[in-house]
Amino acid sequence: MARLKLAVLISGRGSNLQSLIDACADPEFPAEIVSVISNVPDVQGLERAAMADISAAVIDHRNFDGREAFEATLNAALDDSAADLVCLAGFMRLLTAEFVNRWRDRLINIHPSLLPDYKGLHVHERVIAAGEAFSGCTVHYVRPDMDSGPIIKQAKVPVEPGDTADTLAARVLAQEHIIYPEAVRQIAEA
Repeated sequence: MARLKLAVLISGRGSNLQSLIDACADPEFPAEIVSVISNVPDVQGLERAAMADISAAVIDHRNFDGREAFEATLNAALDDSAADLVCLAGFMRLLTAEFVNRWRDRLINIHPSLLPDYKGLHVHERVIAAGEAFSGCTVHYVRPDMDSGPIIKQAKVPVEPGDTADTLAARVLAQEHIIYPEAVRQIAEA
């Protein structure tokens, strides 16, 4: 069985990366990680890649004169990896329409809300402030508009009385770790 080749883009601790590493460790899982790229040096996600013996690189966006130059280097690295699917896993950079369209239907993201609600940042604070009964997370194909694109998989999480942004975030993150590998499996087996 040919496994789907994944490149995972990160900016931080890499907990969703770890969930993908763990899933891919199963020889029956229909995907493998061929590259991890961080736009921030010295983050925990790079350590996770090293521990799993996965090729990793840093492409620091601050070293480039503008988004286009950064994305040209990122595209070259992704092309070199021969990735079939690019997984954004806590990658904290907005990507240009040109980049997103180049990877159309081969670029996915995980977001900590039940999209289309609560796009952008500070999701958990906003969910609690609005008095929502539920929150959750969404894996979706990336489109040029932020946190939009066809939904692949979602998980619902109740908002508990007395929740803080941190307690809600922890429960949502636990579901992210479940549904991201499930979404990758779904794409690989389609």
